[in-house]
Amino acid sequence: MSFWYGKRVFITGHTGFKGSWLSLWLRLAGAEVIGYSLPPVDELNLFEVAHIADCMTSIIGDIRDMGNLENVIRTYKPEIVIHMAAQALVRPSYEDPVGTFSTNVMGTVALLEAARKEKTVRVVINVTSDKCYENKDYKRGYREDDPMGGHDPYSCSKGCAELVTDAYRRSFYEKHDIGLSSVRAGNVIGGGDWSQDRLVPDIMKSIVQKKSVAIRNPHAVRPWQHVLEALGGYLLLTEKMWDSGQKFAEGWNFGPNDESAKPVSWIVDHLCRKYDEGANWKSDNRKHPYEADFLKLDCRKAKAYLDWTPKLALDEALNWVVEWYRAYQEGQDMKTVTEEQILRYKNWSND
Repeated sequence: MSFWYGKRVFITGHTGFKGSWLSLWLRLAGAEVIGYSLPPVDELNLFEVAHIADCMTSIIGDIRDMGNLENVIRTYKPEIVIHMAAQALVRPSYEDPVGTFSTNVMGTVALLEAARKEKTVRVVINVTSDKCYENKDYKRGYREDDPMGGHDPYSCSKGCAELVTDAYRRSFYEKHDIGLSSVRAGNVIGGGDWSQDRLVPDIMKSIVQKKSVAIRNPHAVRPWQHVLEALGGYLLLTEKMWDSGQKFAEGWNFGPNDESAKPVSWIVDHLCRKYDEGANWKSDNRKHPYEADFLKLDCRKAKAYLDWTPKLALDEALNWVVEWYRAYQEGQDMKTVTEEQILRYKNWSND
């Protein structure tokens, strides 16, 4: 982790689930971390439970406020920018499409515009989603050169953010030799996720409350991976871009191996069994907005050119999830528990 020591890293969306894990990882590596985000959405959240703000500079602000964003970046002069701020859920995007598009598209424009004006910035990573691809229910994994698209507002907004990133790269960033990449991960799971309308948080809440878990689309197949797998890919790409930014300045998939693409019902069954407290689930047969039935990523590019590969089998990733939530229920220090999992993953990766 010596690469990160002393680096000034600016993270948008640091109060979110992935942003909290990333902020803690970078602080463990010795980076100077500056976060810019709205307050946590959920009353119960990893950012506060693990006291993430104690180890970084945390700034509350709206990604769409370009004037404020430019001022913050100009003040802290980051070298690396990782953009994670987003409206990150499919179903809420149906309820608030305008907010979803303005945050995920114009928020990305604001960030890329602000970052390109600061001469200290050398690398920018835009975190989008595996749902950025035009989903045709292919049984193969989606590749980086597949068309962008999206049926629902969330997926479409992430496809748009990819197009915005490509336009800024070719129009501005290449000319100033700033590396700009986009990254797309699978369905991340991990401790500390209490987001509404996400599978693992819904399961954990139901188990704790001793209620049956209501599952709306049990046959949908998704590429499941521990959050540290995706973040490890982002950080590895950043290191590569630092040395030769334009060579790696493009879109990248960071998903699990094919055997980790499982139906929702498989995940629910395994988590209920691992928790072993009489947990069970039932189908939610109410009418719900459209969601794709099958989604998988092809990650051969990252494996070939970045020498990146997933380290945790899905069963082991689920063990880590259960371990984290059990520790929370027992009243343990969750910053310490989260740090221990990060360090364990680093040691696992280096073996």
